[in-house]
Amino acid sequence: MHNVSPETLKDNVFKLISQDWMLITAGDRTKFNTMTANWAGLGYLWYQPVSFSFVRPQRYTFEFMEKSALYTLSFFPEKYREALSLCGSQSGRDVDKVQASGLTPAFTESGTPYFAEARLVLECRKLYTRFLEAPGFLDATIPADVYPDKDFHRLYIGGIVQCLVE
Repeated sequence: MHNVSPETLKDNVFKLISQDWMLITAGDRTKFNTMTANWAGLGYLWYQPVSFSFVRPQRYTFEFMEKSALYTLSFFPEKYREALSLCGSQSGRDVDKVQASGLTPAFTESGTPYFAEARLVLECRKLYTRFLEAPGFLDATIPADVYPDKDFHRLYIGGIVQCLVE
């Protein structure tokens, strides 16, 4: 993989995130976890390219996101859909997702985990984090429908420090 400027990407980010899905991965060379996600965003904030990622506190990946300064978003060719489904339906507390999915761990120069099979990897540095809160929703149907147990996602805004492509 080689590093390119995020501004050169040609992907439709709406399809990339909502339909193609991604793996959010945090930790280090000795221990990490990954989860499938399709609620996210990419944009430009605070004079830099950023990602917006959301993780619920009950997810095992949440522990790693909280401890790690860096994390990755990995996007895959369609042939890895089954591996992404597994990583989104099984907890890393109970299953070795690397072994079960057949994906190959790789690491950025700074030691942030991603997967060798990915076609696009965004390495992000946490810039801001905060839990979503009920009073912030202007449409009351969203927390009622999505958060009946009040288990709100935590938002992570990450500066994209590296954009790796095949």
